[in-house]
Amino acid sequence: MIREIDIHHFAAAHQDGAFVIDVRDPWEYESGDVPRAKNIPLGPLPRRIHELPRDKEIHVICGSGSRSYAAAQLLAGSGLRATSVRGGTHAWMRTGKPVVTGPRENVA
Repeated sequence: MIREIDIHHFAAAHQDGAFVIDVRDPWEYESGDVPRAKNIPLGPLPRRIHELPRDKEIHVICGSGSRSYAAAQLLAGSGLRATSVRGGTHAWMRTGKPVVTGPRENVA
């Protein structure tokens, strides 16, 4: 079973420096994302697992939570500790949390 957390628990983990990947496509990511989230879209994620830390939990986020759940399953199947963020970036924005927009270095 994949671990899921709600946006409030994720916000607390994020504040404590959680490692976050956003599995949306780059154009979605650039339209507004959680600060410090690394963009690795779901499609190429299997080829990029080597970029992820093996020594810490990986918080996976997308727009609403469905792609992040699938990505967390993939990561868990590869032996990584992954948690899906229920509600995704849309929930993050609805709670008034800060977002980053536009092109950045860490876009896939």
